[in-house]
Amino acid sequence: MKNVLITGASGRIGTNVAEHLKGKYQLTLADIQDGSSKGSDSDGIKNITLDITDLEVCREAFRGMDVVIHLAGDPSPEADFESVMRINIEGTYNVFRAAQEAGVDRVIFASSVHTVKGYPEDVQPHPEMPVRPKNLYGVSKVSGEAFASYFAYQENLPIIALRIGGYDAVDLADGNLSPSDMSIYLSPRDMNHLMEQCITMPMENPFEVINAISDNRFKGLDIQKTRERFGYEPVDDAFEKCGHTFDG
Repeated sequence: MKNVLITGASGRIGTNVAEHLKGKYQLTLADIQDGSSKGSDSDGIKNITLDITDLEVCREAFRGMDVVIHLAGDPSPEADFESVMRINIEGTYNVFRAAQEAGVDRVIFASSVHTVKGYPEDVQPHPEMPVRPKNLYGVSKVSGEAFASYFAYQENLPIIALRIGGYDAVDLADGNLSPSDMSIYLSPRDMNHLMEQCITMPMENPFEVINAISDNRFKGLDIQKTRERFGYEPVDDAFEKCGHTFDG
C-alpha cells in the first residue's frame, strides 16, 4: 500500500480527497492547523502539523512517502504579494525540494484556473496555451508550475499540475452561479476521481499540466488531455445542478 501525504489536508479539497482515499493508501494528513484534519491514527491515518514555509519540517515529513498531494497555500484570488510569495511560491518550492530529496515517486500539485483567467471568457484555454494570470494568486500558481517543470526535467521528480476550477462552487453559492462560474465548476466527486487517477495512471512525461473541471455543458477549460492521458471520466454538470435544461 502506497504512502500518500496530503499538504493542506484540513481544507475543503483535502478533507474530501482524504475521505475518498482512506483505506486505499497509508495516509498522512498534514496541515499547519494542529489536529484539524479528519481521521485519526486508529483509522490508519496519521495527522501531523506541517508548515510548508519551513524546509526542514518538510524534509522530515516527506521521508518514506511515495506520493505527495500538495494542496496547501493561500487560496484567495485577492491574496497580496507578501502572502503568495511566502506561502504559495516559497512554500511550493520547499515541498518540491523536500519531495525530490526524499525520493518521492510523484507529486500532484494543486495549480489553478487562475493561471489562465486573463483570457477572454469566450476562449477555452487548453494546457498548451501560454499562461495568462489575472491576479497575483494566479501568478503564484504559474510560478509553481515553473518550479514543477524544473524539478521534473532537471531533478527527476515527476509532477502533475492540476489547474483546478471552481471547486464545489454550486453548493457554496447555493446554486446561484453565473454561466462563467458554472463553466469552470469542479465537483468533489469528480475531483476525488481525478486525484485517484493521478496517483495510479502512468505518466507519459515527467511533467504534466492538466485542466480539472467537471463535465459541464459549457466548459471554460479544455479537458480533452485530462481524459486521454489520465482516464478522467467526470460525471457532474454545474448547469444541470443549477437547474438549467437545454431540451430541444
